[in-house]
This record gives sequence, structure tokens and C-alpha cells, in this order.
Amino acid sequence: MEERILRLNIAGQPIEWLHWQDAVCLYARDLVAWSLGGSVRKVMGGYARCSGVRSQITLPAIIACGGSRIARYRQIPPLTNRALFARDNHLCLYCGKTFSSALLSRDHVHPISRGGRDVWQNVVAACKRCNQRKGNHLLEDIDMELLALPFRPNIAEYLALINSDRIRGDQMEFLRPQFSEHRNWH
Repeated sequence: MEERILRLNIAGQPIEWLHWQDAVCLYARDLVAWSLGGSVRKVMGGYARCSGVRSQITLPAIIACGGSRIARYRQIPPLTNRALFARDNHLCLYCGKTFSSALLSRDHVHPISRGGRDVWQNVVAACKRCNQRKGNHLLEDIDMELLALPFRPNIAEYLALINSDRIRGDQMEFLRPQFSEHRNWH
């Protein structure tokens, strides 16, 4: 799997994951203000007409970008099933068993049909069996309980969740101090 580059805004707040091609474009447009971490990839360019020297750029694991339009810091990460299942460690938060993503579903603790919202603090990963059993009931009305409380990850946690299968040590080292205290990361 291809490594990605962690993009920060000029203040050092994490923004997004980039493919190496996008990072090269940011360097070409002179928008990279500073960088951290080890080398992700060395990219070779063309040959200079006068000198015959081939251009090259070594892309670091983390780049901070400035420019006239600074990337906006996102306060609330988007709610996706992939990130939700990663947040809950691929566990059904009702029965406690581990499942693949294909066998999990998003359950609304307070059902939408009863005024609940589709937000991080109201959703958990649930196996299809438990989700069907719960239906649109409130937990206090049936014999089911949650194994953990749902929470909204901050943006650093979210970026680690959605890229957990290919995150580098230097990138995790940068993100980890920004994680919430209640999250136990391996």
C-alpha cells in the first residue's frame, strides 16, 4: 500500500492525507513552508536543457503549507463507516465481538426515527445481528447495553483512523500528542 504525506496548515494543525503527486504540485507552486519526518519518496523530473542535470525532489512524511489561501482547519471530522469502525476497533459495541467492515453496520444509539442525529456521539459499530435486534428501540427499553460510549474523534485522531493501515511512525509521533486523553491508541 502506498504511503501518504500528512499535510498541515501553516500553524501546524493536521489537515489531510496527500498522495505524492499532490505534494509535488504543492512544492512546484512553492506552497510548502516547512516539513518534518523522514523521506516518503524521491521523485525524478526532467533534464535541464542548459546543464543536462536531472531535477529531483525528496518528499518528506509531513509538510506544512501556506499561501494566499490557507487550508481551513476542520473542527468536526466527517462521519464515515470506515472511520467509525476503526474508532470502535471493529468491535460490535453491543456483543463485543470483532467483525470485518463488511459485517458491521452503523447503529444510531438514539434512533433517527425517535429524534436522534447522525453524529459521532450517537453512532456505534454494531454487527448486523445486534443492529437488527435493537431496531429503533432505546437502550433503556430493551435488554441491551453499550460496551463503550460513542465519542467524536478530533481531527488528529480522525486522520490516524482513516490511514491506520499505512501510517508511518514519524507521522504517528506527530499526531499522537494531539489525541484526546480518553482514547487508548496502540
